[in-house]
Amino acid sequence: FNFVLAQCPNFNSISAISFSAAAMSLTYSTIAWAASIKKGITPDVNYGPRSTSTADNVFNFFSALGDVAFAYAGHNVVLEIQATMPSTPECPSKKPMWKGVILAYIGVAFCYFPTAIIGYYMFGNTVDDNILITLERPAWLIAAANLFVVIHVIGGYQFFVDMA
Repeated sequence: FNFVLAQCPNFNSISAISFSAAAMSLTYSTIAWAASIKKGITPDVNYGPRSTSTADNVFNFFSALGDVAFAYAGHNVVLEIQATMPSTPECPSKKPMWKGVILAYIGVAFCYFPTAIIGYYMFGNTVDDNILITLERPAWLIAAANLFVVIHVIGGYQFFVDMA
């Protein structure tokens, strides 16, 4: 599927794929936090650290920083898009790009912060790295959310293929 989509000549030709990927991101993140609310707070929920030693705490901290740093790779796409935009001293491309970047990060925050906050509130430190694994049921909803993740990844992959 990605091989066929990689034949698209430029970013404009994959705008529908990009829109679909963004919609899938919104959909599966909404499924994750809404299903977490529906499931309710886990009995005897624990919000303390998972680790038992100082070394574990340090490694978990750095792992979390890495997760946050690499969670959104859209910055690569921004450079590619800005390079194709017309830019003059009177109307530099950085102005509309800055607005786009701000909107993109707001969209990312809108998708993933509720999932993280609600997931942690409902499951505490027992939540898995993938909240869909923690939810377990209903199986059809988790399967649908995972399908949306696959569609999202296929759509996101096209940006990196077109950048090459």
